[in-house]
Order: sequence, then structure tokens, then C-alpha cells
Amino acid sequence: MSEDSPPRPRAARRVAAVLGALLLLAAGAAALLALRLSRWVRAPFGAAGERVVEIPPGATIAEVAQGLAGEGVVSDGERFFLYERLRHAGRKLKHGEYGFTLPMSPEQVLDHLLSGKVKTYKVTVPEGLRMDQIAPLFAEVGVASGVALLSAMKDAGLMKKLGVPAVNAEGFLFPDTYVLPKGRAPAQIVAEMVAHFRGAYEKARAEPGADLSLGELRTVTLASIIEKETGAPAERPRISCVFRNRLRRGMKLQTDPTVIYAMLLAKGHFDGDLTKKMLLTPHPYNTYTVYGLPPGPIANPGLAALEAAFHPAPCRDLYFVAKGDGTHAFCPTLVCHNQNVERYQIAPFERAHARR
Repeated sequence: MSEDSPPRPRAARRVAAVLGALLLLAAGAAALLALRLSRWVRAPFGAAGERVVEIPPGATIAEVAQGLAGEGVVSDGERFFLYERLRHAGRKLKHGEYGFTLPMSPEQVLDHLLSGKVKTYKVTVPEGLRMDQIAPLFAEVGVASGVALLSAMKDAGLMKKLGVPAVNAEGFLFPDTYVLPKGRAPAQIVAEMVAHFRGAYEKARAEPGADLSLGELRTVTLASIIEKETGAPAERPRISCVFRNRLRRGMKLQTDPTVIYAMLLAKGHFDGDLTKKMLLTPHPYNTYTVYGLPPGPIANPGLAALEAAFHPAPCRDLYFVAKGDGTHAFCPTLVCHNQNVERYQIAPFERAHARR
């Protein structure tokens, strides 16, 4: 201190000392709080199991924090809110449904939220279902409304946008396993299924020796009939051959699945009993009363049926009949066919009734 500097008053020195002590205390408290928060965010929490939390569009980070606390994902909503702010998470959070496999630390919880990896659901669509049977599969897991999804499948304007050569999506909804989050628009789900169909269709079409004479809609229609006629993979190309032979000869296809589809369109239901009256009831989809293929597909075929439609086996057959074991007997002539009908249909029926 220079000789010219006046001595510092004692009161001022006391104030400075108190302020210094307060600053030290504040710094110590802040350090303690930071340490506690650091330990808290890294400590696993929660009873073992999955908790599902939905973050609605526009939710604030405070609302997210309280929602997580309310579902038992984090122990303290206020602390989590502070942690969110410290990590500047506000604008990075995406709405949706999130699944948390507990126990998880708050740090892991926030990392999961920031990843945007919303919970997804698996929907498996088997081959040969109609669109009215497919829509409920998505509704069962809560991915979409079945009514809204079926409406999108029947949207002619959407079909035009997606390049589907029909007024609805029947036949163009590819059987596959789909992994989807909740909240996806029905039109987006239909678009994804049509995209899967397009990939399978182009794959089958590009294989060497494909018969392209029918065009897209008629090929898919044929594939849908093949899909419904047999569950035996080895038979599909031969059944394709039978129908192509009948088309070339100008014969009626006379395939039962088209009659069932016609009844569903006409009456909204089919009780499982195919009668002679149904076979004789005129309808554009009834191939017992009209020549050629029906106006569109009667179900949604898989890849094997599409391949069979493009690649019929070489054969002279015009007829086939179910043998009762999941396979069919094929014949090139009506005489041969009638013999097979007697052997595999009439005789077993008569034997069964004789035993009663």
C-alpha cells in the first residue's frame, strides 16, 4: 500500500469479508447441488418393466417432465425439468409415443427422448387377405383406426396418386410384416403397403420368361385368384397355366373364390356355404356367369402368387379339383375331370354319409 492511500475503513473490510464468505457459501452450495443433480441423473430408477408415455404435439418440457414423473419413469419431475433445461432439450423433443424399459437413469431417459425413436408396433399381414380383413390388423395394435384405414384403401384419388391402376387398393396391399408407430396417417400406411407391393411386382415381372401379355391389373387379378385357390406353393404355376389356357380358349374361369368375393360385395357377408344358387347369380366378379377375369383382384397376393401369374407352368390342363388334402388333381379334358370329381369329391361324400 502506498503512503498516499488512505487506510481502508474497518467496516468496509468487514463487508468485503462477509461478501466473500457468502460467495464461497453460494459456490459451495451450487457445487453441492450440481453434484447431487449429477448423481441423480445417472442413477437408475423405476420398477422393472416397460412404461409407455405419449408426448403430444406442442408439449412443453415442463409438461414432458411431469408426464414422465406421473408414469413413474423419473422420480422427480422438477429435477428432470431442470435437467432438460440444462441440456437445452426444449426444441429437440419430438412428439410421439415412447417406450421406456425400466430401470433407467434420467440421463438415459432424456437421451431416448432426444433420439426421437418412438415406440413401434409390428403388424403381420398374411397372404390372401382382403383389404377389409387387413385394416383390422392395424387397428388391433392401435396403430390406426380400422375404419379410417379401410376408407383410405378405397380412396380412388389416393390410388391415382400412388399409381394403382384401380379405384381401390385391393390386390395392391402387399402381405408383409410392417413396423409402424402410432399416429401414422392411414394414407401413409396404404402408401407403404403399395410400395412393398410395387417392389414384389417388379421383382416377379423382371424374372426371365415372364408372360407380360395381361398387363398389370389383370396380372394382379390372376395372382389373387391363384392365391385363393391353393395353399400348396408347388401348385401355383400349374393353376396359373390352367387359367391362362381357359382365357386363351374363351372359356369361363369358373373359380369358386370369385363367387365368394361377389357375394361379399353384393350382400356384405358370406356364411361359408357355397350354393348352386350363388354360382348362378350374375355378378361382374362371378366367373361362373361372366367370361374372362373379374374386374379386379379378389384378395392381396404374395410374391409366390405374383411369380406364378407371370410364370405359368407348361401344361395342357383345363380343369382341376380339390383332392381334400390341400392339393388338386389336374386334367386336360372334361372326361378326365369328371372322373376326378367322382373320385375326390362325390365318392368321399357318399362314404361319409353312408357311415352316419
